[in-house]
Amino acid sequence: MSDEMLSVEAATQLFIRKTGEYNFARWGRPIAPVVFGVDDTTLTCLKDAIAQTVAVTGGTLAETDPELGANFMWFFCSEWDEVGRVPDLEKLVPNLGDLVATLQTKNVNEHRMFIFDADGAIKMCLLFIRMKGAVADMSVQALATGETLQSLLTWSEDAFDTQSPIATIKENGICIVKPSFACLVRAAYDATMPPSASDASHAMRLHPRMQKLYSDLGQ
Repeated sequence: MSDEMLSVEAATQLFIRKTGEYNFARWGRPIAPVVFGVDDTTLTCLKDAIAQTVAVTGGTLAETDPELGANFMWFFCSEWDEVGRVPDLEKLVPNLGDLVATLQTKNVNEHRMFIFDADGAIKMCLLFIRMKGAVADMSVQALATGETLQSLLTWSEDAFDTQSPIATIKENGICIVKPSFACLVRAAYDATMPPSASDASHAMRLHPRMQKLYSDLGQ
């Protein structure tokens, strides 16, 4: 697996919005996932992959969130109109009907929503996945690894358009977060780093921590 350390410019671009603004946030609390719409076997595989990916942050999964119960909610469906029929979901998603209509019109297969706390840190993530096309062809581990990684930070809209943050080890077929991105995430969760940032100087503080972690991997 080929992988190179991300430059400070590349790391910065990962959090630049299409509007040109730098927008970074990480989770401010332990992640407590819950998954809807899959069978028990798939659920076990999903949760294992979620836990392994969350470990990149240096943390572990929580059984429950004391305030919310679950704060990382996965909803699987075969058609988007199924989302509109999830009981009480409109309490979490304002204008749920409009969202469903938009997803149907755009014909996308995933949608992610973040909710933030008073410090700008991620408080909750709602992830909607329609099992069609390329998504349906992915292994459970690859899907869970990629979707979890993309939910650990508020990446830019096009962060992974030309590069994938995950890789599959040929020898055993296991899917992992690429070392360069794993180091970035771990650095972002350093206790000395802020949980959110709107200035690109944040990436300049992030980079030396990434370099140190990446260097340590090679020793």
